[in-house]
Amino acid sequence: MSAPRLPDGFAVQLDRRVRTVGSGSALLGGSPVRLLRLSPTAQALLDGGATPGRLEVNDAVSAQLARNLLDASVAHPRPSGGPSHRDVTVVIPVRDNTPGVRRLVGSLRDMRVVVVDDGSQIPLTAADFVGCAAQVELVRHPRSRGPAAARNTGLARCGTEFVAFLDSDVLPRRGWLESLLGHFCDPSVALVAPRIAALGGGRDTLLSRYETAQSCLDLGSREAPVTPYGPVSYVPSAAIICRRSALAQVDGFDESLQSGEDVDLCWRLLESGFRLRYEPIAGVSHEHRTELRPWLARRAFYGGSAAALSMRHPDKMAPVIVPAASLPAWLLLAAGSPAAALAAAAAMAVSGRRTVRAMRGTGVTAAEAAALAARGLGASGAQLCAAVCRPYWPLALAAAAMSRRARRATLAAVAVTSVRDWVRRSRPVEQHPALGPVGYSAVRRLDDMAYGAGLWTGVVRERTLAPLKPDIRR
Repeated sequence: MSAPRLPDGFAVQLDRRVRTVGSGSALLGGSPVRLLRLSPTAQALLDGGATPGRLEVNDAVSAQLARNLLDASVAHPRPSGGPSHRDVTVVIPVRDNTPGVRRLVGSLRDMRVVVVDDGSQIPLTAADFVGCAAQVELVRHPRSRGPAAARNTGLARCGTEFVAFLDSDVLPRRGWLESLLGHFCDPSVALVAPRIAALGGGRDTLLSRYETAQSCLDLGSREAPVTPYGPVSYVPSAAIICRRSALAQVDGFDESLQSGEDVDLCWRLLESGFRLRYEPIAGVSHEHRTELRPWLARRAFYGGSAAALSMRHPDKMAPVIVPAASLPAWLLLAAGSPAAALAAAAAMAVSGRRTVRAMRGTGVTAAEAAALAARGLGASGAQLCAAVCRPYWPLALAAAAMSRRARRATLAAVAVTSVRDWVRRSRPVEQHPALGPVGYSAVRRLDDMAYGAGLWTGVVRERTLAPLKPDIRR
């Protein structure tokens, strides 16, 4: 469906990593990286504002340009105002976590809250929320029906325009709601999610430091649209705000999914033409699992959703995406022989030359095009290394046991992935100290192996190889 017009006063700001090329005639950036040519009118609108790279909507032309920049992922929204907290109902699914849900409800002052007790062994009662400053409605499932069903039950009790879903083990930070609600000034936005960081306060262990740095719920510090294969391909339902009418249009959460229901919801909303945003300025703290056995079980549980999701969304679940032009280079390099290394270098040179040719006449210099090609090749190699360590690790382990060259290639993939991830993710976060490279790498391998084991279990259970099929793009 065509996107509705952005309202006057709505603004967008070019991403700080986007470059202007060709004397302002084009923009280079986004994810995936693309070259966006600008008409003279578009150039004038982007150059005419008081702030460089900022565009404010004031007519149909500027509204369409702002929409195009957002959809090309080269700009981010800067809305003015937004709905009120009175337009929001908070839905909290909970099972056997009375302390957590009481802590959460106690933080939601002057808000309407629906708590759905999904078959707790000790049922929640109204007395558990005495003294809370929120208006609480308690609903109970006699038997556990799963988080998707609990959220749908809460959704059915909502009459407000927006619904916030918060899990019982999170705690919103100051200003979280206002930062998220502003995005709904764009009438095409159906869902917005905050950044989810560690709650803290527990024991300082190797696993707690890893979770602070690499939690699968923490999607990083960069704002982004939610798009499959993008920097943020989905957002976890531990903390999201949704437009209720959009949820009604896609029939809410899929209750047949025991895991991955949040991923499925995001992608069904996108398939229906809605936009989704990730807003890291808004913060929510989460009580991470820091005991090894339940942590491993949870990682395997997440991996087990891949097979069911790949059957519903076959175009969005490839474990690795590699351009066909760069794949031969990396396969030859993995072979390990001097002749293969020379052939890989030649294949890389050919791939780079194609990029340079494609950029001719665009204002991008040959050196810049070559650097862009190198980054693309590096990203493809990093993806392949990560795939060897995560979804394909059983195959890699079997190959390494039978072949010295396969063993060397597997160890190289492990080393590249470990170093790359540690450099990117393992930094001090607030009061949490950084994790060293050896400890980080050890826990990362456990993470990958648990997730991969869950994925292969799902493959066997669903009798499909779809989540293992790579996407080789021409």
